[in-house]
Amino acid sequence: MILALGAGGLALAFAAVTAARVLSADKGTAQVQAIGNAIQEGANAFLRREYMTLLPFALIVTVALAILDYTLFTHNLGLPATAISYVAGTICSGLAGIVGMNVAVRANVRTASAAQRGLNPALRVAFSSGTVMGVTVVGIGLLGVTTLYLVFQNISAVAGFGFGASSIALFARVGGGIFTKAADVGSDLVGKIEAGIPEDDPRNPGVIADNVGDNVGDVAGMGADLFESYVGSIISAVALSASAVALAVGASGGSYTDPQSVFPMLLAGAGIIAAILGPFVVRSGEQADFERLLWALRYGIFTAGGLLIVFAAILTITFTGYWSWFGCVVAGLVAGTIIGLATEYYTSYSYMPTKRVSESSQTGAATVIISRIATGMLSTLIPVVCVSVAILLAYWFAGFYGVALAGVGLLSTLGITLATDAYGPVADNAGGIAEQAQLDPEVRERTDALDALGNTTAATGKGFAIGSAALTALALLAAYSVSAKLITLGEDGRLATGSAGINLLQPQILVGLIIGAMLPFLFSALTMQAVGRAAQGIVDEVRRQFREIPGLMEGTAQPDSARCVDISTRSALREMILPGVMAVVAPIATGFILGEAALGGLLIGAVSSGFMLAIMMASAGGSWDNAKKYVELGNFGGKGSDAHKAAVEGDVVGDPFKDTSGPSLNILLKLMAIVSLVFAPVFLKATPLINLA
Repeated sequence: MILALGAGGLALAFAAVTAARVLSADKGTAQVQAIGNAIQEGANAFLRREYMTLLPFALIVTVALAILDYTLFTHNLGLPATAISYVAGTICSGLAGIVGMNVAVRANVRTASAAQRGLNPALRVAFSSGTVMGVTVVGIGLLGVTTLYLVFQNISAVAGFGFGASSIALFARVGGGIFTKAADVGSDLVGKIEAGIPEDDPRNPGVIADNVGDNVGDVAGMGADLFESYVGSIISAVALSASAVALAVGASGGSYTDPQSVFPMLLAGAGIIAAILGPFVVRSGEQADFERLLWALRYGIFTAGGLLIVFAAILTITFTGYWSWFGCVVAGLVAGTIIGLATEYYTSYSYMPTKRVSESSQTGAATVIISRIATGMLSTLIPVVCVSVAILLAYWFAGFYGVALAGVGLLSTLGITLATDAYGPVADNAGGIAEQAQLDPEVRERTDALDALGNTTAATGKGFAIGSAALTALALLAAYSVSAKLITLGEDGRLATGSAGINLLQPQILVGLIIGAMLPFLFSALTMQAVGRAAQGIVDEVRRQFREIPGLMEGTAQPDSARCVDISTRSALREMILPGVMAVVAPIATGFILGEAALGGLLIGAVSSGFMLAIMMASAGGSWDNAKKYVELGNFGGKGSDAHKAAVEGDVVGDPFKDTSGPSLNILLKLMAIVSLVFAPVFLKATPLINLA
C-alpha cells in the first residue's frame, strides 16, 4: 500500500515539474497571447458553468447514498463511507480534468511559438502538456482508491469513488463533446463549405468556440473519461479478489492487505513509474514526416509497456509468486497494444482504409460517408477478437479476477497513452492560433503535421479506452453478480461448481438483455441529436454575422466570437442532462422493476452492443478527419476542390462519432455496471414490481 501511495505522489510531483517546464516556454507575440487568453477565458467559463450545473445532481446522489449507508450498507468507522467515497470521486474526477485543461490552454500558445523554431520544439511542448494530463490522472486516481481503501477497508464502499468518477466523467464527456463538436461542425459548414474560407480563419466567428471546445471536450472531458476508466479497472480487480468479495457480501474471513487485494494497486503504481520513464525517449528530427512522428510516440508507449512487463514480473516474484496473475497482465497489455495498432491502421492516412475514403471524395459526400461507415464496421473485428482472446486467457489464468487484472494491465501505462492523446488538442489549438495570428505558413504546416498525428493517436487512445471498458465492465458485471447472489465464485475466481449463473432464456433476463443492447443506441442517438441541434445554432449565428457585420468578410471588422462561445455553452449544458441521467436511472429502474437478475441481463446486453458501437464510431470518425487532411495535402484536387468539400462534409459527420457519442459509450458501460454494484444490496432487499417467477 505504501508503494502504491508513493507512486501516486511521484506522479503528481512529476506532473508539477513538467507543467512548470511547459509554462516556462516562450508565449509568443502579443497577438498570439491575446488569442490564447480568449480561448482560456472561454474554457474556464464553460467548466465553471458545467460543474455548477452538475452540483444539484451530485448533492442528490450523495444524500441518497448517505441514507443507504445508515440503513442497508455495513461499513467501518460508523461513517457514510459510500457517500464520502462518491464525493471524493466527483472531486477527483473534476480536478483531473481541470488540471489538464489549465495546462493545455496555456500550452497551445507556447506550442505555436515553438513551431516557429521547428517541428521538434513544438512536439516537445505539446507532448509535455499531454504528459501533465496523463500522470495527473493516474496519480490522483491511484492515491484516491488506495487512501479510501486504507481508511474504510471495504471495496464495496470504495466503489462509491468509481461511481462518482463515472457520473462526472459521463457529464463532462457528453457536455464537452457537444460543445466542441457543435462549434467545430457549425464553423466548418459555414466557413469552409459555404464561404470558402480556410479553417481557423480569423473572420469566422465560430473559430474561438471551436478552439475552446478542443479544451473542454478533448482535454477536460477526456481526462475525466480516462480517470474513471483507470479507477474503475482497479476497483473491479480488488472487488473480485477472494477477500474483497467476502467483505462485499458480508462473509467472514479475508483481509484488505491480502496479496490478491493489494496486487492491482501495486501494478498500477508500477505502471506509473513506467509511464514517467516512457516520455524521455520521445524525440523527432526537424525533417520528420508523419511516419517518423508516429514512431517517436510509439517508442514512448512501447518503452513504457516493456518496463511494465519487467516491473510486473518483479512484483510477482516479490509479493505474490502467482505467475498466473502475471500472465493476465501481459494478456491485457498485449490486447490493448494490438487494439491500438488496429485502430491506427483504420484511421491513419498512411494506410489504405483512410486513403480509400479520401479517394471516394471525388464522387461526393455520399460515397465518403458510405465507405467510411462500412470500414468502421469492419474495424470492430480485430478488437473483438483481441478482447475475446484476452478474456479467455485471463479467465483460464485466474478466473474473473484475472479478467479484471487484464483490464488493469491494459490501463497501467495510461500516463503515457493518455499523453499521446491529450497532446493532439494542444497541437490543433496551436494551428488555429497560428492561422488567426497570421504567422508564417510554415508554422501552420508544422502544427498540421502534429494535428494529423494527434487524430491518429487520439483514435488509438480511444481504442485502448474501449478495450479496457469491455474488460472492466465485464469484471464489474461479475462483481455485481456476486454481490447480487446471482453467481458464486470459487477460491480460484472461476464460477463455483453448481453455480446457477444467469439464465438468459428466463423472460425477465431476456427482456433486460434486449433493453441493455438498445441503450447504447439510444444514448448515441440522444448525444448525436444534441450535437446537431447545437451545431444548428452556431450555423445560424455565423451566417448572421457574415450577413450583418459590415466588413467582416473583407477582414476590416472583428467577429463576435463570444456570442458563439455562449451559444455552444448553453446548448451543451442543456443537452447533456438527459443522456447523463439516463445512464444512472436505467440500471436502478431495471433493478426495481424487473429485479437483480434482469439487471444482470441488461449489463450483458449493453456491453455486447456498446463495445462494438464505440469501436465503429471511434474508427469511422478518426478516419473521416484524416481523410480530409489527406485531401488537404494536395491529393485528389487539394484544398478548395469538390473532393475537399465532400471530405469536409464527411469530417463533420464523423466529429460527433469520434468526439461525443463514441468515447462516451465506454463510460456508459462502466457507469451502469458500477451503479449496479453499489445498489446491489438494495435490489436484494426489494421485491421487483414485475415478477414472473
